[in-house]
Amino acid sequence: QVSLVESGGGLVQPGGSLRLSCAATGTVFEIDVMTWYRQAPGKQRELVATIDRSHYTDYLDSVKGRFTISRDDTKNTIYLQMNSLKPEDAAVYYCNALIATTIQTWRKKEFWGQGTQVAVSS
Repeated sequence: QVSLVESGGGLVQPGGSLRLSCAATGTVFEIDVMTWYRQAPGKQRELVATIDRSHYTDYLDSVKGRFTISRDDTKNTIYLQMNSLKPEDAAVYYCNALIATTIQTWRKKEFWGQGTQVAVSS
């Protein structure tokens, strides 16, 4: 059984920084694309940042230049470094990944983390 375990959320003042982590635990043979999403109250879930196995990255326009996604494949973990946080960045952040759980690595399943709360307020 595979799980995505997120950590690093919390309360920060505007302009502050947080680093989110998401670790895939369990029987992991290969991880393809890993993505951070967020959902604020009353809003739809939106893609924040994504990274593939070649470390190609893409970002939501509003976080470009402030957020950095990275991955450590030796730890089956991705990170989201969030700098210059704004009140509009406040949301529950979710980790998503396509993971092969058997030696048939072409067969991948989608997994979601439980979410971690990010609050930005003075």
